[in-house]
Amino acid sequence: MLIGGVVVTWPVAARAQQSAVPVIGFLHFGSPKPFAFQTVAFEQGLKESGYVQGQNASIEYRWAEGRYDKLPALAADLVSHRINVIAAIGPPCASAAKNATSTIPIVFTTGTDPVRDGLVINLARPTGNLTGVSILAVQLVPKRLELLSELLPQARQFALLVNPANGYTEPMIRDVQEAARAKGVDLTILKASTENEIDAAFDTINNLHVDALVIGDDPFFVSRQGQLVGLASRYAVPASYQFREFAVAGGLVSYGPSLSAAIRQAGVYAGKILNGAEPTDLPVVQPTQFELVINLKTAHAIGVEFSTAILLRADEVIE
Repeated sequence: MLIGGVVVTWPVAARAQQSAVPVIGFLHFGSPKPFAFQTVAFEQGLKESGYVQGQNASIEYRWAEGRYDKLPALAADLVSHRINVIAAIGPPCASAAKNATSTIPIVFTTGTDPVRDGLVINLARPTGNLTGVSILAVQLVPKRLELLSELLPQARQFALLVNPANGYTEPMIRDVQEAARAKGVDLTILKASTENEIDAAFDTINNLHVDALVIGDDPFFVSRQGQLVGLASRYAVPASYQFREFAVAGGLVSYGPSLSAAIRQAGVYAGKILNGAEPTDLPVVQPTQFELVINLKTAHAIGVEFSTAILLRADEVIE
């Protein structure tokens, strides 16, 4: 707002007075149906901070349907609707929201390093209008190769599937290559940023007789969960994924933080901001627990046997 040539920014309390019911913008890279569990988790977090959708709060959902190029316009649309706080789910959404506003508070969830990505300067005390949850998903990809190698000690030929469209892909490749060398296994890098390229990658996996596959961390791959799990089953290739939801959907093994817990925490933070907290008051949260989930039914279907010792290591075994 411009008063007498001086720019005045609205504090949180003033923004909240624009509407009798505060409005939260929810910006997501995917589609509503496959990510319904995330909206449930987000609304649960809001409720923990005292806000219930349809009662004393309203949520404006914007879905990119897997089209990252739509995110800037969707973020701008939320800003134009006098949103009190924006929840940006995934690195592309966080960047789009950050570019759309420097005044509306933004709560992000990201699997990448928010400092390296320029979202915040410091995790303990963010500056500006952003804070959120960093789930360390990218950093865990090398660990998932190590775990898959231990689960499948006879496997020698591994493949890593990555999305070349993301800036953090190259450092992730380097880290996984280092992990492969340490384990003494061969690693083939496969790239896909479209549904057709995923299909082509699995054709290559089949032709190369790959023993095991690591799915790299990427929001696009999360949105293509059904396709990835289905192709791994069709080609009977043991695959490791980043979140429990993949294993529940039929993936062989997953290792990572709870995605639902991260989204719930974003809801908690959004509610705290509605209650008057500033993003600078809320440190970026990182997970302290990681889940190893094994789908034993899938293992039997593709001819993989796990030892009792391996199964006892799992946090959850799906039978």
